[in-house]
Amino acid sequence: MFKKILVANRGEIALRIIRACREMDIQSVAIYSEADAGSPHVRFADESVCVGPPDPALSYRNIPNILSASEITGSEAIHPGYGFLAENAHFAEVCEAAEIKFIGPSPDSIVLLGDKAKARSVMIENGVPVVPGSKGRILGEKEAHEAAEQIGYPVIIKAVAGGGGRGMRLAWKAEEIEQAFQTAQMEAKASFGDDGVYIEKYFIDPRHIEIQVLADEKGKAVYFQERDCSIQRRHQKLIEESPSPAVDDALRKELGRAALKVVEAAHYKNAGTVEFLLDKDQKFYFIEMNTRIQVEHAVTEMATGIDLVKQQIQIAAGKPLAFKQSQVKSLGHSIECRINAECPEKFTPSTGVITAFHLPGGPGIRVDTAADVQSVVTPYYDSLIAKLIVHADSRDEAIKKMKGALSEFVIEGIKTSIPFHRKVFDNPGFIKGRYSTSFLERLSSATPS
Repeated sequence: MFKKILVANRGEIALRIIRACREMDIQSVAIYSEADAGSPHVRFADESVCVGPPDPALSYRNIPNILSASEITGSEAIHPGYGFLAENAHFAEVCEAAEIKFIGPSPDSIVLLGDKAKARSVMIENGVPVVPGSKGRILGEKEAHEAAEQIGYPVIIKAVAGGGGRGMRLAWKAEEIEQAFQTAQMEAKASFGDDGVYIEKYFIDPRHIEIQVLADEKGKAVYFQERDCSIQRRHQKLIEESPSPAVDDALRKELGRAALKVVEAAHYKNAGTVEFLLDKDQKFYFIEMNTRIQVEHAVTEMATGIDLVKQQIQIAAGKPLAFKQSQVKSLGHSIECRINAECPEKFTPSTGVITAFHLPGGPGIRVDTAADVQSVVTPYYDSLIAKLIVHADSRDEAIKKMKGALSEFVIEGIKTSIPFHRKVFDNPGFIKGRYSTSFLERLSSATPS
């Protein structure tokens, strides 16, 4: 087992990894930017190293500085968390070259699954159902028109190296395809340094379902019950729950088998998430695989009792999975709300100093956060300041528990998304489990102007 791990991230996920290390008797090293010098993840790690100024490109994405921090502290492994360098194949490769274990999949798997167009082709070859779309990258506007006509409108143009809703544009008819293509290309280039795009069929009112997987370095893999991530804004998830109210046992097994096919096709190791669209006819289609721990991993942990971060570390250390598929059990229902620092009406960023901070508590309530009173929310990083997760025996009980927890969660000094979440949990459609990725559009008073 590793003796020391460097955590190449910040915020709540860095703190989450540090806690797992502590429970496993592993020393932790935090890295931080000048803006995060007083952050909890820095205070609670065993060691800490400043890797640059506030700009993420000069600190949390600064590969030479991070590797130097690992070397001077004698770290044997690096956990990238999510975001920043978590899905950067070059980073995984240089870690490997420096004989520092990257706690995640191989560079080859990251490259394959990071190119969404190539991943589609591989999945088709391996019998995984995919969303109807172009065979590969679209190289020009003429080809975009031809592909869209063949697929059938509406279509969505997506960056091959995309993620987080960036580099995606919708075209409802032929007249919109040229502008959508150009805009998606420009945004993809700006966000990912690659202007490659492909085209998929756009489904109206689908559900976004994902399957968590774990695979050890001996080839053994397991899947977990699904997470429903359909409550989104601009392809950014806001609420997740497990299990999904739209998935029965038979469909769950089909989704799991498909996810394991993806793992096998990509020769995948460590933790990952296979994402699907589920249409109104209960047919599902592969979208992509996220080659990292997810923001919403806590939902699966609460619903199964398995610590995914510890599993990541054990797999990276060469240990086999300690349990079989039959031992992965459902332990009730779990729901997560992402509490963001933003105006709840318009979803615009809110920065400043947190002047009051009270966390909800009680059985079955978990808050993952690195914020506290006097924390400064800066414009440099993601707006996520906390994840509120609840667990109960049933969905109805979990909803009631979440409503109570939201009423106790007090954050002052900045605006947050808590009022938005309260509105969702009072919505009859959500309470009945009747929602899709277009749910937010139907909440007219919550839709951004």
